[in-house]
Amino acid sequence: MDDHDDLRRRREAIRLWLKGTRSKDILQRVGRSRAWWSKWRRRFKRLGGRGLKSQSRRPRRLARACPPRIVRLIVQTRRRLVKQPVGLIGARAIRRELRKLGLGRQLPSLTTIKRVLVAHALLPRRTKQPPAYFPHPLTTLSGRLHAMDWTCRFLEDGPQVYAFHTLNLRTRACAQTIATDKRTTTVQGHVLEAWKTLGIPDFLQLDNDAAFCGGYKVARVFGQFVRLCLYVGIELIFLPVAEPERNGVVEQLNRLWSCAFFNKRRFRSPAHVERSSPTFIRWYMTHYAPPKLGEQTPAQAQRAEPRRCLTPAQSVGLPSPLPITAGRVHFLRQVALDGTIALLNEDWPVSPRLAGKYIWATVTTHTRRLDIWYQCSAQQTWQRRKSFDYPLPETVARLRPEFAHG
Repeated sequence: MDDHDDLRRRREAIRLWLKGTRSKDILQRVGRSRAWWSKWRRRFKRLGGRGLKSQSRRPRRLARACPPRIVRLIVQTRRRLVKQPVGLIGARAIRRELRKLGLGRQLPSLTTIKRVLVAHALLPRRTKQPPAYFPHPLTTLSGRLHAMDWTCRFLEDGPQVYAFHTLNLRTRACAQTIATDKRTTTVQGHVLEAWKTLGIPDFLQLDNDAAFCGGYKVARVFGQFVRLCLYVGIELIFLPVAEPERNGVVEQLNRLWSCAFFNKRRFRSPAHVERSSPTFIRWYMTHYAPPKLGEQTPAQAQRAEPRRCLTPAQSVGLPSPLPITAGRVHFLRQVALDGTIALLNEDWPVSPRLAGKYIWATVTTHTRRLDIWYQCSAQQTWQRRKSFDYPLPETVARLRPEFAHG
């Protein structure tokens, strides 16, 4: 029964009791138990008529409530971090700062910090959607895997600034180039410098930008960037079209650069951004601790990473024009409703039954083959669904021994 009906019964029971009616008769009249009657009679004796109303069942003291002092420290730390010229302002950054204060057992958890930030309107409420199954390269491949992407920002007077980032997905070590365009020559210059410090990876995952894939006009095109990667023994992995979240780790780095550096300063020119950006890289490599690494910095993780770095002689000795070199180029694609996939400006039949599913397609240049693989779940093995001849319009060069995988 609802509370209104029960309140009526309480008042009726007290009215009868005040008239001298026996408890036995009162219980028969209102249809309640002796325990119920004892409770409300005691409540009436102590509080009078107002005691007959139901009280809130909310506990007067919350066991998990954050002490006011810790709440103030969280809010103050957040506001202080916001004012810093470089750095993060999220829950992990706040917790690192609070740890320096020696709070010991009072050090709040990340969940508590986020709850305090939300309560003080310093953090928006977010809901997470469970991700659909996607065959991530890191769970499929064995070897050094890097990711590359760029982000663009506008200065106040109009010029564009591009920040290119290459990231070692195991150590989170980063190489950056600031430029005013994203032409193929700019992209090549970026990776050549990145390979001198991060080393030449076995695999490089990236999106389908024209500067990376070679453009969208010519079928079966191998652009200069693809040729450069094949020449030094890198297998490219082109992620699904128009799904930037698939390159999420380097996308997070792009946002990190914007939030922790670019948005905190006023820049006069692209050259000003280029001169200042090493400050961000030093902070990122030596002070920032990515969630994947726990309390370790990328510089610390990178020290133990085996690398085969590009030498100055190898960089200068690159042929022009670059040939198509023996190797593999991979594509992660979502099957269209008609059962086809598109890669390098051509459509290839897979199966209408796999519409909406993700497949893995590999072009092997030296055998001139295209193989299409499918994995229905992470617990299942890969199955080759299709194989096609893939003729190329030119001779395929052999991979030089110094660039062969170890």
